[in-house]
Amino acid sequence: MKKNQEALGTVERPLESAYDDHLGLVDIHHIELYVNNAKQAAHYYQTVFGFEVIGYSGLETGVRDRASWLLEQGNIRMVLTSPLTGDSPIAEHCRVHGDGVRDIAMAVKNVYTAYEECIKRGARGVTEPGEIRDDNGVIVHAAIATYGDTIHSLIDSSGYKGLFWPGFKERSSRITTEPVGIEFIDHCVGNVELGKMNDWVGFYRDVLGFSQYIHFDDSDIATEYSALMSKVMAGGRGRIKFPINEPAKGKKKSQIEEYLDFYGGPGVQHVAMLTGDILDTVSKLQSKGVEFLTVPTTYYQTLTDRVGKIDERVEDLERLGILVDRDEEGYLLQIFTKPVSDRPTLFFEIIQRKGARGFGIGNFKALFEAIEREQDKRGNL
Repeated sequence: MKKNQEALGTVERPLESAYDDHLGLVDIHHIELYVNNAKQAAHYYQTVFGFEVIGYSGLETGVRDRASWLLEQGNIRMVLTSPLTGDSPIAEHCRVHGDGVRDIAMAVKNVYTAYEECIKRGARGVTEPGEIRDDNGVIVHAAIATYGDTIHSLIDSSGYKGLFWPGFKERSSRITTEPVGIEFIDHCVGNVELGKMNDWVGFYRDVLGFSQYIHFDDSDIATEYSALMSKVMAGGRGRIKFPINEPAKGKKKSQIEEYLDFYGGPGVQHVAMLTGDILDTVSKLQSKGVEFLTVPTTYYQTLTDRVGKIDERVEDLERLGILVDRDEEGYLLQIFTKPVSDRPTLFFEIIQRKGARGFGIGNFKALFEAIEREQDKRGNL
């Protein structure tokens, strides 16, 4: 039985905004990654991250240009798609970017209205609204462009009773999947070029009707060598959060610049996945070989002085490398994987919220120093 976000203590208060929710946002419907080999990627996310393979679309289901594997854990749905021919747009996306997020798809109440309003406010259309049908009903779908080659699909699946999407059929695996306890997508972070952050903030505000949630400048997110700036945009009454990062001037190359170089432009830097028990989730992930960023042990010597009383034992947090931060409403626990492919691009965050609505500003310095240590190993600092 699926949990709801309230059970995990993460329901947000409605954000006061001068902008109407003309999209009628409901939630993140799914995220789709374009990858070079979806079959092998599905095996990785199943055996390492605990996702269950539940569906497949490809030649055997009548789809000729791509193979897609549908994975699920908690309320997170992930689609992994690879090209079946070398001259397809999917193949070009993989050539330029490597494995990465193509689509952050959002469920909306009325696709036609949402798309029309976005286009009227300046969005670039990718796919006009239309109905996709099979014997299980109809899905209404459209898509608009956002930063780089990333898109937002707009989806109404209320009239569809099938597995996921026409063209997908149920698929299971002989492998017994062990879920690791991730339940929801908490936020998706985009990296954009120097000087473009405010342009995309304006896009999410003026075109999509989002509100600015939090702003971090280079005084908040800086080390001796590099810095970045970030603004968090939120929609759907605060439930859908998209931080947008840009590099700031520093002595050496920032993590954002490294990402842009190797991804071939703007794109999704990381996806944060929410758990109700981060100690258990991270223990399981580490046992399966997931590599996380680490901070010096000195971080934990003054932890309770910085964040106050917490429920977890500091020794357990130190053993697993989990970071803690507190805001006026509670605290959060978080940890970041290393990049999940050979290119130093996409990675994941595991986060547990105990009242806190922030993003771990108190951890930024330790985190970014850890990232710089990895950059230096790669010769990219």
